[in-house]
Amino acid sequence: MTNAAREIERHIDRLHSNGRLRVWSLIITFFGDAVALRGGRVALSTLQDAMGLLNIEPGAVRTALSRLAGEGWVEREREGRLSFYKLTDQGHAAFDEPTRRIYAGAARDWDGEWTVAVEAQDTSNRLSKHGFVALGGKAWLRIGGDADGLPDDLLVISGTGSDLPEPLLSLWKLDEHAAHYTAFISSWQAFSAPGNLSPGEAMAARTLLLHDWRRIVLRDPGLPDALLPAGWIGDKARKLAGQTYHGLLQGSENWLNDNGLPVQTDSGAMQQRFNVLRNIAK
Repeated sequence: MTNAAREIERHIDRLHSNGRLRVWSLIITFFGDAVALRGGRVALSTLQDAMGLLNIEPGAVRTALSRLAGEGWVEREREGRLSFYKLTDQGHAAFDEPTRRIYAGAARDWDGEWTVAVEAQDTSNRLSKHGFVALGGKAWLRIGGDADGLPDDLLVISGTGSDLPEPLLSLWKLDEHAAHYTAFISSWQAFSAPGNLSPGEAMAARTLLLHDWRRIVLRDPGLPDALLPAGWIGDKARKLAGQTYHGLLQGSENWLNDNGLPVQTDSGAMQQRFNVLRNIAK
């Protein structure tokens, strides 16, 4: 067994040791990374095989798919005795912004604009999903001046300025995010050169890598460089994620080809993903 294969086993053991396994979340990772650009539909048997690479039982996959279908993420199609699953329109819409953030190459540029939103009542955290942080009471703050897609019952104020007082910057809890990035690096740096893996090992590692990365980066507020500390650890983690992912692509794509997934329906989108990852891997 190669060192890289041993690392995969270690990551699988870690996956199963972190409390109750959220199989539905792993399936979402697999859909977004491997299925979305191959027609968006996959056979139940292929999903079970993919999760089987991670030592997840077929029954657990079926249970997780039932949950995802019940919540409107996926829908089932039958062809004779075979079952297939695909993302619903709701699922596709929910994937767009997370996908951009997962595969982005660097912190985004910023024009210095802010948006402050004031609610009539502070009875929910509905604005957090729009990238706002709570200032206290009914006031919320986010970077950028675009108010599209916000609820209609808000007072929205936009302005500019890059001198953010330290107490306000602490609202984004950068220390916590830095700790997550540091743990990611510690976990994956030994695997940065995957070596000679079988297609199944490469697919397992790719899913595990993206699952870890997705959970971290989607919690990151995505502050622009101008507001991040010098030498931000998230940049180092993103570079490692890109290098490792790029090293796994050929083998894992071979596994997808060998397991019945159709050819990529949008080679341009995949090529852009490759370009982003290659750029940060240099």
